[in-house]
Amino acid sequence: MSLKRRDPYRKVEIRRRCMLLFWVVLAAVLLGRAAEVQVVERFAWREDAAGQQRMSRVVPAPRGRILDRNGSELAVSHWRAAVGIAPSEIRDVEEVVAALEENLGLRPDVARDVSVDTRSWRVVRGRYSMTQVERLRGLRGVHVQGELRRLYPREKLARGLLGVVQDGVGTGGVEQTMDSVLAGRAGREIVERDNQGRQIPGQVITVQEPVPGRDVVLTIDEDLQALAEELLAMSVDSTGARGGDLVITDPRTGEILAIASLTEGSNNSLSAINAPYEPGSTIKPFTAAALLRHGVASLADSVDTGTGSWDVGTRRINDIYGGGWLTLYQVVQRSSNIGIAKFAERLTEGQQYTNLRDFGFGTRTGVMLPGEAAGILRRPEQWSALSGQSLAFGYELSVTSLQMAMAFGALANDGRLMEPRLIREVRDRDGGSVRFDRPRTVRRAVPPGVTEALKPVLVDVVEQGTGTRARMASFLVAGKSGTARAMGRDGRYEGNAYFASFGAFFPADDPQLLLFAKLDRPSGEYYGGAVAAPLTRAMLEGLLPTRRIPVDRDALALARRPVPVEPAGSEPLVRFAAATSTLEPLAAGPFADPPDSRRGSMALPDLNGAPIRVALRRLHRMGLRVWLDGGGSVLMTVPAAGTSVAPGDTVRVLGREG
Repeated sequence: MSLKRRDPYRKVEIRRRCMLLFWVVLAAVLLGRAAEVQVVERFAWREDAAGQQRMSRVVPAPRGRILDRNGSELAVSHWRAAVGIAPSEIRDVEEVVAALEENLGLRPDVARDVSVDTRSWRVVRGRYSMTQVERLRGLRGVHVQGELRRLYPREKLARGLLGVVQDGVGTGGVEQTMDSVLAGRAGREIVERDNQGRQIPGQVITVQEPVPGRDVVLTIDEDLQALAEELLAMSVDSTGARGGDLVITDPRTGEILAIASLTEGSNNSLSAINAPYEPGSTIKPFTAAALLRHGVASLADSVDTGTGSWDVGTRRINDIYGGGWLTLYQVVQRSSNIGIAKFAERLTEGQQYTNLRDFGFGTRTGVMLPGEAAGILRRPEQWSALSGQSLAFGYELSVTSLQMAMAFGALANDGRLMEPRLIREVRDRDGGSVRFDRPRTVRRAVPPGVTEALKPVLVDVVEQGTGTRARMASFLVAGKSGTARAMGRDGRYEGNAYFASFGAFFPADDPQLLLFAKLDRPSGEYYGGAVAAPLTRAMLEGLLPTRRIPVDRDALALARRPVPVEPAGSEPLVRFAAATSTLEPLAAGPFADPPDSRRGSMALPDLNGAPIRVALRRLHRMGLRVWLDGGGSVLMTVPAAGTSVAPGDTVRVLGREG
């Protein structure tokens, strides 16, 4: 009986002890966790707390500039800042309004509107310099966010060459190939944030300063590049071509002075390096070089070209003009397909292949630009029985305009093939040079004696051969024209579609400039001598009057003809208005003959007020020598407008700036 009465008390005691044990264990767990948080994990929690109060962010580095050879800016980076206003955070409205008026130049009503609006966030229109926003950083309620913008001072100039910057990374052109040099090294800063995660004005700590990128100096001449693009566009328009290329180099150093491409009306691509084509007759001087190099023919040797048609197996090779027996000299001068094909039979496959390879065909030039194509030059074991003849006059291989320019440069440079040089120098932000690229000879393609023998031939091509439309009144030009059928996307030749090209070096006796022009599928006249040669001549006439032309003027003066002569068959690309910079096509067509008055005495036109470059080009086309004094626009000429002058006379042009 007594045992039964004690049972309820025992159960209560057990329950009480269990509750006590539970609370003891719970307290132990809580104490243990507290110890873990405060002792073991205290550093991690401290970092989390700091992370909520502070934010680390990357500070982009100013990108280096891209400069032309004379220091003109082609691409620059500028800090620009966006300003936002949080009206609810402003403590002193009048102070903020006054600061916005003084530093950003806002009208009083605009400054007050963005500062007192009831909405939580307002954005001030426009982008501002860092100097303008510097005094705004400490104002509560004013938020400044800086950004780097890539700017191109001459927006449309050399777009395919320079490339662009997307999300801070260079894409295409020099921006891509020199990205690691231009980009610099980003910095880091820590900003304080309030309990709502917003940045506290003025609470910024710089942890690591950004290191600006280095400047890249190109071999490009800004004025020549602009002129090349202008004349190429005019030539494409006047000939109805789909596009074209114009490359200008210094054959002695390989420096690229200008490189312009136009494709379907856009200059954002660079077809001069990434669009191979079959070169046609511009390859003939290199076939002749192989014949002379290996001693299997001389310029005086001759072959029978018949009546202008030659059946070889299943193929018929045609010439424009039947020539009978022609020497190698005449074959190149008259651009005979039959003649060069018959001469090429004297070369072994190995000799012909090695010669083309030595001039750089079938391999990339190594220019510092992305996307360069190597072209196609198959090895002899892949040739057919007719490949040697096809290669002799520019078929069964593909080249780029830059490859052709460098190969012609070797003919002008005593047989030395130069590597194309686009990057002249890399500079620190203080202007000190940290890298200077020097000219580099790739190889000697042919002995100097070969090129010396070929130069008179190429001069005769311009003087009285297929390239007379490139002939100049005051200087000898050496060159070679080319015309080749164009292939479509299906790999077959298109009907009535051609590539017209012309390579030239100037002056012929002491070459300082190399020009290569190519037009893609011109309509109407399509021969290289008819449409590409005038473009070459127009470029020479346009660049000679420029004050910063990258040539030795003293040497150029010695290279003049003894007496200026009227170019036979010359046809200027365009005519320039006397008192404006507007380009006017000739009434008789884009390549009409110059007026007969140029052959005798004529009246000096009124050029007062005309841009210097326009005036000089017009005077040169009249066969007149020019003495330039000043720049900008024409102030007056001596003798005065209306005076009777004759080709070869000297006219003094006085210019005025502005």
